[in-house]
Amino acid sequence: MPMLLIKGSFHISAKSQPDGDTIGFIPDYVGEWKLVHGGRPLHPGADGHINVRLEAIDTLETHYPGANEHNEHQPLTYAHAAADELLGWLGFQNIERHEDETVSVTPDSVPGYILTRGGDSKGRCVSLVGRGTPPGASGYEIDVDEKLLKKTANYHLLEKGLAYPTYYKGFPGDLRRILTDAVHAAQAAMPPANGLWPYDVTVSGAKIAGMHSITNDVVILPKLFRRLKDYFDLGNDALDCLPSFLAGADDVFKIQGDRKEYRGLHHILEITNGQTLRLTHPAEDLTFDEK
Repeated sequence: MPMLLIKGSFHISAKSQPDGDTIGFIPDYVGEWKLVHGGRPLHPGADGHINVRLEAIDTLETHYPGANEHNEHQPLTYAHAAADELLGWLGFQNIERHEDETVSVTPDSVPGYILTRGGDSKGRCVSLVGRGTPPGASGYEIDVDEKLLKKTANYHLLEKGLAYPTYYKGFPGDLRRILTDAVHAAQAAMPPANGLWPYDVTVSGAKIAGMHSITNDVVILPKLFRRLKDYFDLGNDALDCLPSFLAGADDVFKIQGDRKEYRGLHHILEITNGQTLRLTHPAEDLTFDEK
């Protein structure tokens, strides 16, 4: 599939809070942001910076604010492992993470490139992320095949077992299959990879007894974590009203092999004994619409 290639550098500032799937990027020629299509205009900062959201993956949250702007995190062992792996893979060194989730690194920028189809609702540029010399001319579309995809951070993090696959409408099926194969290989690795899969309980079932469970105890799909965090922020302690809450959250998605469009994660949620919940389909079976 053709994607726009933009050459530039990944940046870490004193206030940056990079996680495993988001990082700042500045093109060598800032005007190339205007070439990014997709229906959502991008608005760079004064230095040309825009946050890049890694396409097709989702890593554990390090500081999710939610509706009430109070940050919560998922189990930090795996959240930080993904974030540090991304930084190290890009070429940053001497990574030091602080209590407020800012980081210190050397150098403060490294060369690289992005391959993008457009922006998201939060003003980020959704991209495949590459390091070093780009595989083509900046400002032009380039065909992304298996060989190129496997050179991206997106593929690397899935291969290492540090990210969940999270697919949105329009992402090409051939690239999706390559990423899903990497996920299944990481899940089946013996001995298990040093990633999240040995601890993931999204489909097997997670016992949830409030906010502490999702911030410190259980490893689950980040999208489900975010919905639960918002739900608990309303003062809910039990899960009784969660299906109704999820119906209003309006996540729109399809399930592989099913042409029906669903609205709300409650359609694939099971709750047993009032405390144990699970999704009935793994992340790689779902295709979401970008809100």
